[in-house]
Amino acid sequence: MFAATVLLRWVSLFLPGTTNPRWREVVDAWTTFGGTLIATAVMLRVQRWPWRAVALDRAAASPLVLAQGTALGAATIGLASLALLSVGMLQIVPTSGGSSLRTAGRYALILLPAAFFEELFIRGYLFAVMRRVAGWKMALIVTSVVFGLMHIANPHVDAESILAVTVAGFFLGAILLATKSLYAAGAAHFAWNWVMAGALHISVSGLPAQDPDYRTIETGPDWLTGGPWGPEGGLAAVVLMFIAIFYLYGRYLRHMESRA
Repeated sequence: MFAATVLLRWVSLFLPGTTNPRWREVVDAWTTFGGTLIATAVMLRVQRWPWRAVALDRAAASPLVLAQGTALGAATIGLASLALLSVGMLQIVPTSGGSSLRTAGRYALILLPAAFFEELFIRGYLFAVMRRVAGWKMALIVTSVVFGLMHIANPHVDAESILAVTVAGFFLGAILLATKSLYAAGAAHFAWNWVMAGALHISVSGLPAQDPDYRTIETGPDWLTGGPWGPEGGLAAVVLMFIAIFYLYGRYLRHMESRA
């Protein structure tokens, strides 16, 4: 993966306009995802596994499944943020001029490959191998903990935020299991991040978002709103994720029982 990513980034240097720092961020996100995809394809070929082994087959990419993943990601963080906005724990305030639509589009170009990179890296080939060796429960636990620890170097990190991201790992893993689609998990991950950065103009995992026209600020306690980490680090989002996890877990178990 590292070698493929380095190669793609070297090739990207010859593309026009990629020296611009704003576009460099977009290109780097896509080359990182591309490197991970190439590495996954190589390992699947070595193992002689089909793409279905990592939930990336044609059936997994159906429009209905993608819509389900997108809706789960957007609705979970969206409802948590809406609840906080309704009681004044979050507030939307005006900022200097700019184009919020252009910013939303740019975030889509960055967050889409970034989300699918993390899903492919954590819940792709590695998840499939661990699932075959130790079972789906152990694969879900280990990858969720690793997913949380991947964010340990982010700004404003603390124990609560890492715990919340670990819960998010269980949430995304449950989507993978229930839908049998890594595309759905990637779509949920992307929608989750885009709602915060592209729509609310608020921090994502401690990383500040650009805020033309307006931004969302936290006025409630950090344990509830997530503070500088963003809403995903607060109790409101964690509660909504647990509700979604129990629903998806039950759906997966019912599917397992129907096959037995």
